[in-house]
Amino acid sequence: MKQIINTTNAPAPIGPYSQAVQAGNFLFVSGQVAINPENGELNIGNIEEETHQVMRNLKAVLLEAGLTFDNVVKSTIFLSDMGTFSQVNEIYGQYFTADFPARETVQVSVLPKNVNVEISVIAIVA
Repeated sequence: MKQIINTTNAPAPIGPYSQAVQAGNFLFVSGQVAINPENGELNIGNIEEETHQVMRNLKAVLLEAGLTFDNVVKSTIFLSDMGTFSQVNEIYGQYFTADFPARETVQVSVLPKNVNVEISVIAIVA
């Protein structure tokens, strides 16, 4: 059984996918980019603000499912430039309190809408 999670507090999907899908005790959150859900505009002024916007979008989807970053058990970070790793890592870490999730970070040649960072997460539904 699966349940689709959708909120207007995060950007609407830009393709045929859901913001998140709950399957059993897991929530699979689609990759988020730095689209401001209030105006639909990209927020890519600098890598720090772009990463904050991505994390705010993830938080909104998690909250819609009744979860927080404390429920996240796995994340994947996609970067267009591994040279931004330390800045993204610093911002990312601010959203977790302890017991960080498992994670990988990879550099890719291009991301949707030519953004610099995209992050997806998997959370446990307690």
